[in-house]
Amino acid sequence: MRQERLQKIMSAHGVASRREAEKMILDGRVFVNGILAKLGQSAEFGSDLITIDGKPIRTEDKHIYIMLNKPRGYITTNCDDRGRRTVMSLVADVEIRIYPIGRLDMNSEGLLLFTNDGEFSNRIMHPSYEKHKTYEVEVFGDVREAIKLLRQPINIDNRLIQAANVELSEVNSSGGSIKITVVEGRNRQVRKMCAACGVRVRSLKRIAIGTLELGDLAIGKWRYLNEEELKDI
Repeated sequence: MRQERLQKIMSAHGVASRREAEKMILDGRVFVNGILAKLGQSAEFGSDLITIDGKPIRTEDKHIYIMLNKPRGYITTNCDDRGRRTVMSLVADVEIRIYPIGRLDMNSEGLLLFTNDGEFSNRIMHPSYEKHKTYEVEVFGDVREAIKLLRQPINIDNRLIQAANVELSEVNSSGGSIKITVVEGRNRQVRKMCAACGVRVRSLKRIAIGTLELGDLAIGKWRYLNEEELKDI
């Protein structure tokens, strides 16, 4: 075994994401061998006793991976101090503590992954792994002109962004539907791209992450990923 940062150990064993783990350490909830832990501290899992709220991290914790078809009206967070509905209420019957990978904003819907495996979460989220995310977007406005612009680099938050793929799905009297695939998945990126191209988003649904597709999973329901899906993604 080798020494690793506490937040990495906590994330790898499904305690929390690295960011949440850092907050736990700062809040004084983490101890190593009976001594209050400090942010940036390292330890050796299996040799050092790491406890959170007095309970040790266990080696037998099982990693699980699920997908949820997130409805609109829910925020992607573990809890909300304003009393808004969170996606955690939709996976409350999962037997092990899990957390969402990435985010979908309140008014977006579709594929959202959950896990207690920090390394898996990092591989899905980090841009270096290039996990493409595909969205179905209904918009108001000149959709044909927007398609032309979306296929070019766009300046979003002082950064040039380019979609991996853009397809026109439908044109109607008020706008139409677009399928957009992006790699980075920055905060509200697709909505900002559409706004920069002169169209307003009516609805936004994530339908795929890499090779993993939402399929016919009902809105508000979740299921476990199977071994083949995990291997592919």
